[in-house]
Amino acid sequence: MKDFLKFTLATVTGIIVSSVVLFFISILIFFSAVSSSESETQVRKNSIMMLELNGTLAERCQNNPFDFLMGDDYKTYGLDDVLSSIKKAKENDDIKGIYIEATSLGAEFASNEEIRDALKDFKESGKFIVAYSDNYTQNLYYLSSVADKVLLNPQGMIEWRGLASTPIFFKDLLAKIGVEMQIFKVGTYKSAVEPFISTEMSPANREQIDAYLTSVWGQITGEVAESRKVSVDSLNAIADRMLMFYPAEESVKCGLVDTLIYKNDVRNYLKAMAGIDKDDSMPVLGLSDMINVKKNVPKDKSGNVIAVYYAFGEIDSNTSSASNEGIDSKKVIKDLRSLKDDKNVKAVVLRVNSPGGSAYGSEQIWYAVSELKKEKPVIVSMGDYAASGGYYISCNADTIVAEPTTLTGSIGIFGMFPNAKGLTDKIGVNFDVVKTNQYADFGMLTRPMNDGEKGLIQMYVNNGYDLFLTRCSDGRSISKEELDKIAQGRVWTGSMAKELGLVDELGGLDKALEIAIAKAGVDAYTVMNYPGKENFFESLMNTNPGNYIKARMLKGTMGGLFQQFSILKNFDKCDRIQARVPFELNIR
Repeated sequence: MKDFLKFTLATVTGIIVSSVVLFFISILIFFSAVSSSESETQVRKNSIMMLELNGTLAERCQNNPFDFLMGDDYKTYGLDDVLSSIKKAKENDDIKGIYIEATSLGAEFASNEEIRDALKDFKESGKFIVAYSDNYTQNLYYLSSVADKVLLNPQGMIEWRGLASTPIFFKDLLAKIGVEMQIFKVGTYKSAVEPFISTEMSPANREQIDAYLTSVWGQITGEVAESRKVSVDSLNAIADRMLMFYPAEESVKCGLVDTLIYKNDVRNYLKAMAGIDKDDSMPVLGLSDMINVKKNVPKDKSGNVIAVYYAFGEIDSNTSSASNEGIDSKKVIKDLRSLKDDKNVKAVVLRVNSPGGSAYGSEQIWYAVSELKKEKPVIVSMGDYAASGGYYISCNADTIVAEPTTLTGSIGIFGMFPNAKGLTDKIGVNFDVVKTNQYADFGMLTRPMNDGEKGLIQMYVNNGYDLFLTRCSDGRSISKEELDKIAQGRVWTGSMAKELGLVDELGGLDKALEIAIAKAGVDAYTVMNYPGKENFFESLMNTNPGNYIKARMLKGTMGGLFQQFSILKNFDKCDRIQARVPFELNIR
């Protein structure tokens, strides 16, 4: 018996000691990885930058200490990191070219367009770009078509089929559970409410979707035609054939691909492009390496700062906190006030990538932008979206810059209030009330609104729309009567918005920076990004690991549906009066 107890105790002790040792080894490996990720990358001669695109694209990517738990299936790239890395690759003489490995990228066309423009600028250095994919998705073929050489696996395909928008509707689902959405809106084209009250698109919504899809597709085909020396008519004919189901050789015949090659042979192909012998080394720098490459720019000592302030996500909608996305109006107001008071800041580029959100929060940010504008130039750079509330916070800037494929406008407002009387009846729950005044029980979800309540809410929404029109009219110097004709909740692309006077210039963040620098009137300056990214320990302390990992997994699995279900889940936390674009604007 004694021997048994000794053996058992020794085993338990061994397990505990081994666990402790393994724990500390894991901690050491973890922190050494963090330390190495922040050390400066030394670029060797004859290096190639590898732009591996396999994940999702965010406006800015905040490295999170729990990302290592997600594996390679949930990569998130920051657009800011991609653009700065391409610029550094252009400036560094030891980097001979860029290799794009295109797998799958969850990104909107305006972001792809901005990356594509950066790659076009890179080519002006005389360096090469080579793109390869086993199977090109449509958006990544658009991005990759700028390359000097487009390579495809001999058994691969190109998804080239045109654009479609496929909204999802919840009306019948809500009816089955006994919930009715009571809607109040202004704007013929304000279709964000349609998923909750309809089973198909309204004629007005179908009209606007057709218009902006045509505009975006025209931009895409025009740029691909220019890069590949293939006519737009031919590209449309190829799309109508569904080229992806034909042998890969057909992609070469159509002019979309230069060479069919297996991935195993791409390295030697790149060496030949770079003039490197097969037996010589060719260092490859990934995006994480490029982020830590030092810029070839001497440090500015003037003290002048051109600030780039990032505002991306929904406005006060409380749907993306787990992923550190979303615009918190209180924080934005505080940050803009700090930039206004900072004498070193000579101009501000407000980078807006938002479908909108709370009408109240949008108004508060509009005021903060207006106050900032009194002290220094404010230039708005629009990303994928700057619509509804996103346009509200942009409209009073000195200059508005948008990509041709940016979705903007949507000047309109709506409110949604659920009536769960049918649900309570289904489950056998009853409510009664005693009240001192007519509207004392206003907001009860267990009964439909009466006519008086409906009238009050519609009046409130009408006033909100009139205020929205006023802000845009004053900011853009367009009469309210004329503005109302192009408002009504209608979504426009950046190129359409420029013709209508809602946007001043077409271009990306670099264009906005050029304008800001010119308006600031400074020769020497430093570009600084705000708000600052959290360091490792701040991110560790501020992140709920359970919520973060769950949100990342759901977003990776559900794709575009994630945002819609997040809104339903957080409905009780959202401002009931919203200025935002339809949920279904994800184009595929």
